[in-house]
Amino acid sequence: MAKICAITGKSSQMGGKYSNRVRATQFNPTGDYRRYANIQKKTYYIPEIDKKVIVEVSARGIKTINKKGAYIALKEAGIIK
Repeated sequence: MAKICAITGKSSQMGGKYSNRVRATQFNPTGDYRRYANIQKKTYYIPEIDKKVIVEVSARGIKTINKKGAYIALKEAGIIK
């Protein structure tokens, strides 16, 4: 299963590394590098529905949940009905 944030939709991205010999070459020979999102598994208790929900969210998604509240953020993301 892919690592995707349930709130923000963040996943991994392809990027490049910076070579120390970049000045000595015409191109950057380091190749591609996959950068992963900071995905955490969190358990939230939602008193509106009296349930615990386990969600895989990024660090940005945790901040969003803290700001909006668990029930509203998870309802906007479509995780709970």
